[in-house]
Amino acid sequence: TVRIFSLRIKDFFFLNFRFSLLLLNLEEYYFEQHTANHIINKDCKDERKFRGSLKICSKSIIFEPDDNIQPIIKIPLRDCISIKAPEDNEANNPFTRNTSGGISVVCNQVFLIKERNVIAPYKTVRGRTEHLLQLDVAGKVGDVVQTLHQLYRASCLDKMGDQAAMITAILQSRLARTSFDKNRFQSISETLHMECKAEMVTPLVTNPGHVCVTDANLYFQPLNGYPKPVVQITLQNVRRIYKRRHGLMPLGLEVFCTENDLCSDIYLKFYSYQDRDEVYFLIATYIENHIAEHTAESYMLQWQRGHISNYQYLLHLNNLADRSCNDLSQYPVFPWIIADYSSSVLDLTKPETFRDLSKPVGALNKERLDRLVTRYQEMPEPKFMYGSHYSSPGYVLFYLVRVAPEYMLCLQNGKFDHPDRMFNSIAETWKNCLDGATDFKELIPEFYENDSSFLINSLKLDLGKRQGGKMVEDVELPPWASGPDDFLQKCQEALESPYVSEHLHEWIDIIFGYKQKGSEAVTAHNVFHPLTYEGGVDLNSIMDPNEKVALLTQILEFGQTPKQLFTTPHPQRIIPKLKSLSRTSSHSISMAESPVSPNEESFEDLTEESITLAWNNIAKLKLDKQYKIHKEAITGIAVTCNGSSVFTTSQDSTLKMFSKESKTIQRSVSFSNMALSSCLILPGDTTVISSSWDNHIYFYSIAFGRQQDVLMGHDDAVSKICWRDGRLYSASWDSTVKVWHCVPGETLSNKKHHFELLAELEHDVSVNTIDLNAANTILASGTKEGTISVWDVSTATNGMSEHAFLLLLLFLLFAFSFCTDSRHLLSTGEDCCFKVIDVQTGMLISSVTAEEPQRCFRWDGNTILSGSQSGELLIWDLLGGKVIERIKGHTGAVMSMWMNEQCNSVITGGEDKQIMFWKLQY
Repeated sequence: TVRIFSLRIKDFFFLNFRFSLLLLNLEEYYFEQHTANHIINKDCKDERKFRGSLKICSKSIIFEPDDNIQPIIKIPLRDCISIKAPEDNEANNPFTRNTSGGISVVCNQVFLIKERNVIAPYKTVRGRTEHLLQLDVAGKVGDVVQTLHQLYRASCLDKMGDQAAMITAILQSRLARTSFDKNRFQSISETLHMECKAEMVTPLVTNPGHVCVTDANLYFQPLNGYPKPVVQITLQNVRRIYKRRHGLMPLGLEVFCTENDLCSDIYLKFYSYQDRDEVYFLIATYIENHIAEHTAESYMLQWQRGHISNYQYLLHLNNLADRSCNDLSQYPVFPWIIADYSSSVLDLTKPETFRDLSKPVGALNKERLDRLVTRYQEMPEPKFMYGSHYSSPGYVLFYLVRVAPEYMLCLQNGKFDHPDRMFNSIAETWKNCLDGATDFKELIPEFYENDSSFLINSLKLDLGKRQGGKMVEDVELPPWASGPDDFLQKCQEALESPYVSEHLHEWIDIIFGYKQKGSEAVTAHNVFHPLTYEGGVDLNSIMDPNEKVALLTQILEFGQTPKQLFTTPHPQRIIPKLKSLSRTSSHSISMAESPVSPNEESFEDLTEESITLAWNNIAKLKLDKQYKIHKEAITGIAVTCNGSSVFTTSQDSTLKMFSKESKTIQRSVSFSNMALSSCLILPGDTTVISSSWDNHIYFYSIAFGRQQDVLMGHDDAVSKICWRDGRLYSASWDSTVKVWHCVPGETLSNKKHHFELLAELEHDVSVNTIDLNAANTILASGTKEGTISVWDVSTATNGMSEHAFLLLLLFLLFAFSFCTDSRHLLSTGEDCCFKVIDVQTGMLISSVTAEEPQRCFRWDGNTILSGSQSGELLIWDLLGGKVIERIKGHTGAVMSMWMNEQCNSVITGGEDKQIMFWKLQY
């Protein structure tokens, strides 16, 4: 990223550290260095001697003078005519006259780099030249010449695959002759767990060496000692670790010591996936006890609920999809957001200001898309719509050339791109992405960060002159930006705007989701070359080394599609109402703009604030009273509006009314000899409804103290009932959920209830539980086999109801509940997992595993209060995926739970036949 690039630029200029691995060719290795003198015009009047460092690389010889005025000399081995030591030369060779430790290199081409310490395109000197290199340690000349002869032979091979194979053999031989220096351990008490060979990956280059894992640290020791003798990562500081696909192979491992940073602390490429997996296991085992593993689904839940920003979510998705700042062929990809680069004022309230996020860049221009689709239809297999990718090393460095010029020179063989093809203007670049025949690139994260240096030519680079005669300097910004910092600020505001929050899931579907591959990708006009997709080619099956090298080179230049993270439509973000935004936004809303009256706002604020306060302090829940009132497990709890009376049902077949004031059972009713499964109180506190295993639903009049009515509505046990707005919803083991319109008996002359069946929702097996969302429009039902069905009951008339989706979880469901905003459904069952389901898409977006089954719960979207199989109350941080408090409770399973509207009072019923009253104590 900009941070990494800018740090390296500072190294080059302020630490006199001019050599870097970027001076090497792609796929080239730096083996060793020797202090030496470069002698020009030996034994002549104008003889000159420059002291410096001789670098032996797999494809070149590099001499770095100590004097920054002098250029770095790079001699490609393939351009060498001869490489000789003194004893190999003729008698008149200058080295035979008072010269020791010398090497003569004769070549027909040499590159001069960083003359006067200026980053610029390499100067090429063609023609026969001789370079005399005198090592400080004369005894090493023989070994150096022998190495150079080996590498020279490799460079002269005709086929790239043969060259790579020979260089790899030389490299592996060197690695086999060395091992990690244990004297580099931070402590003599460290225990070695593993040592293996690997390469440290940085953008465009890799550096071979040895990896060592101890009980406290991860070490990497470069074979060449560059840029420092050893890289050390303290395992205690590790926060994230990812397996990576590098060069189409599952050999990469990236380690982060920060939670939200884009840049890792080290990226390693191993020579076998077994070594990679073993190092991963050792580090993951160390950190698993104090760091929760994050999945795409867990980040999705945090994003949906507004706990992380759009930028942070995209950053995490990129990480999970193998995108890394250290791999330019898989650099993090971010979307173009803004489509208006001509207005003087950027209006983020207008939809036309934004790019259509439901389409890939290549499909934004209909005329261009029509031409591409026609070509696609006429193309033989394998077909692809776009001849270039939306992310590639060239595109990344196109944007970053002003802060990463050496990377561009490395990628393009010592040259900058043509001035007219450079990143000259935001508006021009956007226009070309819309209209260009082969330009479909997206953006990079730097457009949504705070460092604007990539837009400014602060290094005063000579990037050339455009056709109109204008020099390439700073990037031209749109009229609505007062400067580079303001441009980035407005880009950030656009990315976090309500419009983008509402539509970002559509872009995620294209880049990381279900529209990335297959028929959905074809429909979305989102098909790229097969080689760019994970699994598009099996390198292990390719025996021809030349074909393998050609494929790797093609992928490096073309770019790669991210790993697919989602195979179903991505849920939309939950957008807070204006009322909520007004409380959290840094911009105040005037009274005239407020959507509600001041009194209503303050009342709702107080209610919501009290609920938030209660959930923030839910860990302070304390047991107040407990009473044993039943002979069997308690199955249901209902409380009157004033809180004075508590009704409970039990497997002992009784409905009991308990007075909180007198602390006594005031009524006990038995409707049959079968267990009761649940109960509820109708509005007005006049009637209690109980469901029974005898297939019936009983209505009990509180005022008259007697059974008022019975609904014989099912053919098997009734497992759960709900009541909303005059409708009764009943679930049964007869595999149905029924929706009834119910008129209370008190309003009719015969005092009986009138029941009208509105809908019958069929299932394949017994239904254990149901729940309604707050708007009474969506009903969820769960079966004994673990199937969750979500139904649209807003049209539940004439016996019909629309089946929204079905999710098979394959375990016995105990309970589930909608969140207050109706966007998420939380379930728990015998598999000991809490699972969060997005109601709009049916996607399982988060799963948290408990030590034992949780039988019942309440939640606010972020925190869960659950009753466990063993009787404890557990408080969970859902987003963090961990228990934050355990409270001793019942001596058997917690079977039922009630919570008041203010969320500060809880009643639980247990297998131990007791009810327990709990209160928050702030």
